[in-house]
Amino acid sequence: MGRKRCVGADCSKMAAGCCGVKKQKLSGSPGSGGLCGAGSGGAGTGHCGSDLGIGSSSVVAAGSVNRVNGLGGPGCSVSGNSNGLSPTSGGYSTTGLSSNLSPGPGSGSGGRKMVVSAEMCCFCFDVLYCHLYGYQPPRTPRFTNDPYPLFVTWKIGRDKRLRGCIGTFSAMNLHSGLREYTLTSALKDSRFPPMTREELPRLFCSVSLLTNFEDVGDYLDWEVGVHGIRIEFFNEKGSKRTATYLPEVAKEQGWDHIQTIDSLLRKGGYKAPITNDFRKTIKLTRYRSEKMTMNYTDYISLRQQHHHYQNGIGHPLPPYNHYS
Repeated sequence: MGRKRCVGADCSKMAAGCCGVKKQKLSGSPGSGGLCGAGSGGAGTGHCGSDLGIGSSSVVAAGSVNRVNGLGGPGCSVSGNSNGLSPTSGGYSTTGLSSNLSPGPGSGSGGRKMVVSAEMCCFCFDVLYCHLYGYQPPRTPRFTNDPYPLFVTWKIGRDKRLRGCIGTFSAMNLHSGLREYTLTSALKDSRFPPMTREELPRLFCSVSLLTNFEDVGDYLDWEVGVHGIRIEFFNEKGSKRTATYLPEVAKEQGWDHIQTIDSLLRKGGYKAPITNDFRKTIKLTRYRSEKMTMNYTDYISLRQQHHHYQNGIGHPLPPYNHYS
């Protein structure tokens, strides 16, 4: 059994890894789930390499926050209407929305009330919408501002291609953390060009909050489809490396424990033959996540439940009024 190390807001000292992968344009892609890359053993940022998770990785200064590339959920659908983006302070009703608005696998497990919510996805869309259209940033949202490690993921199109995903293992207050990583994942993921207005109707947003971090003594002591894993190891040159997969990756790819570990080692830059003795030297931390996903169509539907028009004309009010 693992030794419980931290839960939710107590995980501020987790070092950064990096995760996420572009889906190949050709057939033979390993699927839409993001794969994880590598970071250094210390603080800083990591970013992923090429398609299929076989590329290079590097470390870039990141101030006081560890940034890591991540993965998202299912894809999005197309919206044909963008008017009236101004809900009242009363919140959002999700009745009658599509099945794309849903928690991810394992969210809220064990009967515990989920922290992640649809309003968090709405807020991420608000932040991106305001930025792309030059509006003032949205005001402070009403959901909890407790600190959590988090990821924001963007996917695009009917084939659910990864469009950007970056997160942090350092616990951040959700209001500022989601605001920051919405734009970081949309505009600064080094694997993709910055997002544009034209892409908005085809986008899909996922928010993942990471919880229940546990150090384990056995690299096999985690459950596929339940736990995310973060590994630390020393490469052939003696340099400490880290890498992570979010909980849904191994299940989406159809991997067992060994395949997942070996893929993560390769993604982390380990090039030597992988032996069972080497796997036993890995330091592994397992964790869980709460995940909520929403596409642009459902975002617009929520906004239109509370829409009004400025001066009687069909001009949507800037989204920064959402939380007034």
